[in-house]
Amino acid sequence: MGKDVIIACDFASAEAVFSFLDQFKDEKPFVKIGMELFYAEGPAIVKEIKKRGHKIFLDLKLHDIPNTVKKSMAVLSRLDVDMTNLHAAGTKRMMEAAIEGLTRPDGTRPMLIAVTQLTSTDQESMENDLLIREPIDKVVMHYAHNAMEAGLDGVVCSPLEAGKVHDVCGKSFVTVTPGVRFADGDVGDQKRVMTPAEAKKIGSDYIVVGRPITAADDPVAAYRRCVAEFVD
Repeated sequence: MGKDVIIACDFASAEAVFSFLDQFKDEKPFVKIGMELFYAEGPAIVKEIKKRGHKIFLDLKLHDIPNTVKKSMAVLSRLDVDMTNLHAAGTKRMMEAAIEGLTRPDGTRPMLIAVTQLTSTDQESMENDLLIREPIDKVVMHYAHNAMEAGLDGVVCSPLEAGKVHDVCGKSFVTVTPGVRFADGDVGDQKRVMTPAEAKKIGSDYIVVGRPITAADDPVAAYRRCVAEFVD
């Protein structure tokens, strides 16, 4: 499994995302379509970006009763995405139901990963808002292990936790890590962050990078910098 940089295309319209993607003449970056863009444009945006030759991570973070998630994943399985996700907090039963729904009649399916704790969450907010008193590292590892037991391919986690996830769940268990910033960049509202080079060293398989690329003066150059630091 090769490493890759996924660009978080957190735009509010098709016009905005295509204006951004049209800047890439020589590359076809792996892109993340999140709630904002999907809710604005619907499945059509997924199909159009896929038609342009991009791999797609559909980031909708499903979290509901098992039957609802199963049926929803069955719908998403008809979109030709490469990766999608859910919240590990939905329990192993929900994650198992998601795998059932996502798997097509021919046995194929997109990669399915679970969100452990959001990168905007720290120990204080987890304790005060969620009433989870365990150390955040222990919680992330427990959620990751549950996802592995449920048959998922990997987890979304902070790059700070990627190496330990591999220790707990094995090297083939995929780590997809947001919260990546350049050393000279703004961390924004992320609280658990790391540079692309550090994420590579600690064992992240995929990094998700948004504003450091999408808000850059030269997004193509910023993307290439990420690739150089993380992949090459």
